[in-house]
Amino acid sequence: MVTRFENRAEAGALLARELDRLKPLDPVVYALPRGGLPVAAEVAQRLGAPLDLVLVRKIGAPGHSELAV
Repeated sequence: MVTRFENRAEAGALLARELDRLKPLDPVVYALPRGGLPVAAEVAQRLGAPLDLVLVRKIGAPGHSELAV
């Protein structure tokens, strides 16, 4: 079953609701840029958790432009 969302904030709100059921102790939310930030911001706000950003970059394999290490 595919779930469609109005936007990433709505997806974050629904994710936060599910995560809140787990009753996490001192949660921390990490966001991956671009599309993940709006989702993570909503989750962090609803859980009352700190939000941090994780910057990542693909490490390519020499001679194979589409392969990541």
